[in-house]
Amino acid sequence: MVGIVENEEQLVVCQLAEETYGINIANVREIITMQKITRVPRTPDFIEGIINLRGRILPVIDLRKRFGLAVSEYTRATRIIEVETGGKSVGIIVDGVSEVLRISRDWVEPPSPFIVSVDSEYIRGVAKVDDRLIILLDLDKVLSPSEKAELERVGGARD
Repeated sequence: MVGIVENEEQLVVCQLAEETYGINIANVREIITMQKITRVPRTPDFIEGIINLRGRILPVIDLRKRFGLAVSEYTRATRIIEVETGGKSVGIIVDGVSEVLRISRDWVEPPSPFIVSVDSEYIRGVAKVDDRLIILLDLDKVLSPSEKAELERVGGARD
């Protein structure tokens, strides 16, 4: 990427419940508007189902459910972010995407050992940007190996 300094990274910034999360742009394939999701029987609750994305079957998970957050209705701002995790493509549902942001790695601190929440194991750090905090997700830890295998079974999560 032109102009990226070695000590910087770009994030896709999204909202989930009342929090702001960042996903490294290198893991993001595309951001799409919400569409009809086909449920797949006998799958974990957080696996919403599958979508047909230009001829490819893409499994979709709801991050609210995955993190144990209150479920809410989808809105016009709701998005599916196609991400790469563990060499597989999967869609993740977020409440909205606000921006692509370039940050210095110096702004990132490791998660506090005092933070003990359902989703703390999925956090790789917290970025302090101006007067806000952006929780950086570690996509490789969002799903366990068995859950990744389940996604493979459900939608053939492919590259």
